Amino acid sequence: MVLWLWLDQPTWAAALQRLGIGSGRPFSATTTDSLVADLRSILTPECAARAREVAARMTPAPESAASAADLVEGVAAGRRPGRQRG
Repeated sequence: MVLWLWLDQPTWAAALQRLGIGSGRPFSATTTDSLVADLRSILTPECAARAREVAARMTPAPESAASAADLVEGVAAGRRPGRQRG
């Protein structure tokens, strides 16, 4: 659940909703009733199962960190992302 306040947070809330694994709304528009309703909708077995399906398709954290480090090191060395050394 993303109760967004600023900048990119609505984008991430929309992504969770599109994937069927979460919800989002502006924090300023959140009420006790809407919060309870959102929690009920995302704490279902169906939503949890969908989240597990999505998680299984994601790149594992160690691999993601290594890829990010490689990109940063490449840029620091003057290489453009996506290009091989040559």
